[in-house]
Amino acid sequence: MQETSPSMIQRAALRKSTRAKRQALSQDQQHQAAAALLAHFQSVDDIQRAHKVSLYLSVDGELDTTPLIEHCWSLNKDVYLPVIHPFSKGNLLFLHYHPKTELVPNRFGILEPKLDVRDVLPAHRLDVICTPLVAFDRTGQRLGMGGGYYDRTLAPWFNAQQGAKPIGLAHDCQQVDALPVEAWDVPLPKIMTPSRVWEW
Repeated sequence: MQETSPSMIQRAALRKSTRAKRQALSQDQQHQAAAALLAHFQSVDDIQRAHKVSLYLSVDGELDTTPLIEHCWSLNKDVYLPVIHPFSKGNLLFLHYHPKTELVPNRFGILEPKLDVRDVLPAHRLDVICTPLVAFDRTGQRLGMGGGYYDRTLAPWFNAQQGAKPIGLAHDCQQVDALPVEAWDVPLPKIMTPSRVWEW
């Protein structure tokens, strides 16, 4: 999944420019965006029906997912966080996350639950996987950080429409007109931003 196509430079430029936009948001803007996103999150059927929800800890100017996690906990939903697989390169594990979970930094410096096989849940047993993204377009195409972790995780859902339903989370400023698409890219059926819920 190494990016060597002609679109590589364009994708890298989009990552840089879109990350800069969200990093430039003020604390107040971030707070308002998180509150608006929570309102959508609370009203979406997929979330209301879900018992096991995968979220992630926000970094790099991403929308703050803390209110979403706390909302799930308040309704006794099980929350899971992605953990980089220690042996299977480019893949994710999903570990149960609760207020007392011990967090450790991964190789990218992002906090994740300390690996304990007792806390692992196979991805297909999740109800919803909330996915981070760098940019998205009007067709639901998602541009990630380039590691392919979520594309690999979501490929079974995309190919068979079975298992956990993916929902992208993003600031409105992360929308672009059109993304250069590669064969391995997995488009999302739903993306939530502070201003609206996109569905395809």
